[in-house]
Amino acid sequence: MQIYELSADMLARLIRTKEISAVEALDSVLERIAAVDGQPGSLNSDGEKPDDAEKVHAFINLTPERARAQAQEIDRRLADGEDPGPLAGVPFTVKDIFCVKGTPSTAGSRILANFIAPYTATPVSRMEAAGGVMLGKVNLDEFTYGSSNESSAFQPSPRNPWNLSRVPGGSSGGSTAAVAAGEGMLSLGTDTAGSVRQPAAFCGVVGMKPTYGRVSRYGLIAFGSSLDCPGPVAGNVTDAALMMNAIAGADKRDGTAANMAVPDYTKDLKKSIRGLRIGLSPDYFRITYFDPISGEFGQESIPEEIESAVLSAAGYLAQMGADIVDGVPMPHTKYGVPVYFVVSRVEAASNLHRYDGVKYGYRTPDRVDYLPELYRKSRAEGFGVQSKLRILMGMYVSAAQYSEQYYNRALRVRTLIRKDFEQIFSPEGEHRLDALLTPTTPTTAFPIGEVYGDSVLMQYADQFTVPANHAGIPGLSLPAGFDGDGLPIGVQLLGPDFSEARLLQIGRAYEMATEGEDWRRQRPEFKTE
Repeated sequence: MQIYELSADMLARLIRTKEISAVEALDSVLERIAAVDGQPGSLNSDGEKPDDAEKVHAFINLTPERARAQAQEIDRRLADGEDPGPLAGVPFTVKDIFCVKGTPSTAGSRILANFIAPYTATPVSRMEAAGGVMLGKVNLDEFTYGSSNESSAFQPSPRNPWNLSRVPGGSSGGSTAAVAAGEGMLSLGTDTAGSVRQPAAFCGVVGMKPTYGRVSRYGLIAFGSSLDCPGPVAGNVTDAALMMNAIAGADKRDGTAANMAVPDYTKDLKKSIRGLRIGLSPDYFRITYFDPISGEFGQESIPEEIESAVLSAAGYLAQMGADIVDGVPMPHTKYGVPVYFVVSRVEAASNLHRYDGVKYGYRTPDRVDYLPELYRKSRAEGFGVQSKLRILMGMYVSAAQYSEQYYNRALRVRTLIRKDFEQIFSPEGEHRLDALLTPTTPTTAFPIGEVYGDSVLMQYADQFTVPANHAGIPGLSLPAGFDGDGLPIGVQLLGPDFSEARLLQIGRAYEMATEGEDWRRQRPEFKTE
């Protein structure tokens, strides 16, 4: 086994016992990146080269010198008998929506291509304080607007390591592709409508959306401020728990960060799940969509392979002692995407107002005669199509004459989605669930170019993940096998507020129950000559 194939937990143990040095681990991962990643995303791309279709393209900016200095410091501290932290020497990547001091922080957009961050986001600084070695910034949908990673201004966009003709998902597709391809054991992503969990399912890795406020958003370039959640991407549940230990906690620089003690998320990973109540909802086994012709909601069943994966996971958890509760009603799940269309666009439009060509970021090189013209030209040239669509829609639905019809109504429905979860998790309720088990996505990874450009169809890739963002609750996506085309399938665990430790415990039980399955031994294959 190569060093880059080790889990974060195992690698940190080997580095702490000096069986492997942090520099050796870094070199192994950098060699892997050189072999499989290809050219990084760039504004000045001349189009795809012949071998681009055989590479992952997870990165926008690789920072090997910075990483090497960190790895050398880890080795020095160990030599001096110091404790370098629980993630000692573990290479990790950062979604380029987080600011990292002294590095380009682009949000995947032309309008921030020349922005060098003057400070570091709290989750990144906490990863480094725990001993992690930051490899660089990975690609994403522009400002996280998308579910495929195709909207980045920096091309080539990332590809799915399991099938390079497929998308990795989004918007944290660069993060999940990097972990799946062995380009770093961990990655820091963000989840606004499922943007960690959906690409984690597409790429066959573990992804967690924490409770809103469990992880600080300081230094995160905002999309939907009431929805955005930084979260871990990892190869297994134990590594995700280690990462949660590092990044969770209160932050005086973020007023929305929960002022609560952080538990040890690794403590109960091997504890029995006997007696835990895990629910299945029929509302998560079908896609509900709005038919613009009839004006009614239509329904379509999810693929049989995905439904079977969820039911199989339920069976394994039952074998481990959990009580499976069927027929759990989640009546407002079907409104998750329409509500997200309104709420997220209003918040996105508000957050994008700061990019005006004056303070920082892209400014039009053309001569202008007055300030509004500078704003218009800079934004027109700097923003991509998805950003412009969100500004236009956000301004429309929040306008005084439409706010009651759209925005305020969406907020009320959002409350109903939250109440659905409160009822099924309530200790005094009918179901008294510890977790809800669902598919992560309604499909496996779709071909590059197949869905991109259809904002409505693209959004429905998040139908099963976005309700957790509306409700603010945590969610965990786990690999659960492959479909007939060899593409990963993901299953999802949802729980009440601040139940991350319980979800990780259940997820680890599922890993242990399936550790003998053949699909657990499969790895992406690349041409590396």
